[in-house]
Amino acid sequence: MALTVAIVGRPNVGKSTLFNRLIGKRLAIVDDTPGVTRDRRYGEASLGGLSFTVIDTAGFEDASDDSLEARMREQTEAAIAEADVSLLVFDARAGVTPLDEHFARLLRKSKKPVILIANKAEGHAGSAAALEGFRLGLGHPLPLSAEHGEGLGDLYDALEPIAADKVAQGRLDAAAARDAQLEEVTPLDLDEDAGDDENLPEPVAPKHLQLAIVGRPNVGKSTLVNALLGEDRLLTGPEAGITRDSIAIDWQWGEQAIRLIDTAGLRRHARITEKLEKLSGADTRRAIQYAHVVVLVLDANDMLEKQDLTIARQVIDEGRALVIAANKWDSIEDKNEALKKLRERIDWSLPQVKGIPVVTLSGMTGRGLDKLMGAVLGIYRTWNKRVGTARLNRWLADVVAQHPPPLVSGRRIKLRYATQIKTRPPTFALFAAKADELPESYHRYLVKSLREVFDLPGTPVRLILRRTDNPFDTERD
Repeated sequence: MALTVAIVGRPNVGKSTLFNRLIGKRLAIVDDTPGVTRDRRYGEASLGGLSFTVIDTAGFEDASDDSLEARMREQTEAAIAEADVSLLVFDARAGVTPLDEHFARLLRKSKKPVILIANKAEGHAGSAAALEGFRLGLGHPLPLSAEHGEGLGDLYDALEPIAADKVAQGRLDAAAARDAQLEEVTPLDLDEDAGDDENLPEPVAPKHLQLAIVGRPNVGKSTLVNALLGEDRLLTGPEAGITRDSIAIDWQWGEQAIRLIDTAGLRRHARITEKLEKLSGADTRRAIQYAHVVVLVLDANDMLEKQDLTIARQVIDEGRALVIAANKWDSIEDKNEALKKLRERIDWSLPQVKGIPVVTLSGMTGRGLDKLMGAVLGIYRTWNKRVGTARLNRWLADVVAQHPPPLVSGRRIKLRYATQIKTRPPTFALFAAKADELPESYHRYLVKSLREVFDLPGTPVRLILRRTDNPFDTERD
């Protein structure tokens, strides 16, 4: 059984820096601004020979009302309840503060192991200041520098016995469960070969569908993710721009394993002035680059603004499959007219990708979630579609017969043959003499025909022209 470790502490003590250090990636956004992290984020960490799940949490605020800080505190408390051990991080240079003491009291009430981390303790001065952590009554503070990677050996020594206890307890629980199961089985039910599983097939790890939820700020992305998961996993509220990091959550829809990624809202570059928002935007664009399917969430009361189209074009340019979700649909009075206008605007503004799936839904009530996931899985299959070379060349012969390529310098361009060179998105290579002289209009004609004949709606289709270099070709330049 894997160990789960929560990194907790007041804002701006270096929790996300430690999280990134343990997982070996710059996954969490790090900035000098206090309170950058708001949702809890999971990662697979490795320290020496020890592997464990680590949770990055929001900076703890002593608030219990309906404010954003109070909702962030609930996220942190959920991480503490889930974890086997908490790392309480304080700033060795700033010393112990009243909020650190308040947090220490809360962790003692959890009755789970706590390791006290004195971060930013690089150098002799920092190590000496770390001793102030004894005031918290949580044992010996470990001097550590997450930014420079110092003190990780001491952290390993502190985590290793807790991990060993976790493994031992897991074995005891498994043995007890097997004993209980055997007690329920009568002797007549026992089979001498029941324990022989050498001939059983090895389990196949499911492939994750990377599903990114993107859109402008405050269109309901996190609310939609919570509705899909069936729990308040992500921080939501009326405030715009609550989500700052891209949060990845492993999830299952039917038999399909999905990695669901909630992202920060994207605004126009001209409106972005703060460094933190630039970092959040870069994180969202990186999520789009690595996604398989992207759901662009629109506010049904303010649909398909210029920024929505900018995001959609970015998704298409990256070659990702796109689904458009009109959220807050329950607030629309004339739904038929609104849907008609939306589809017309999409066809007019995104002509390079015909047939983009459009789903109307409400993340608040859960209406339309089945249709959304049906559209996601359908476009995912299209995005992975492969067409045989024989079918492609029959198509090429037909399309050339219907509309031959134009003349160039008095000679007609010969289209030799076509083949699919990759999927995700469907990408085809067309070999031709004078390929670089084929007009753009004819290229668009071929792509449109490919989309229609081979049923590739809503997904980017790429057609790469390659020149044939046949020494016996009399039309060769």
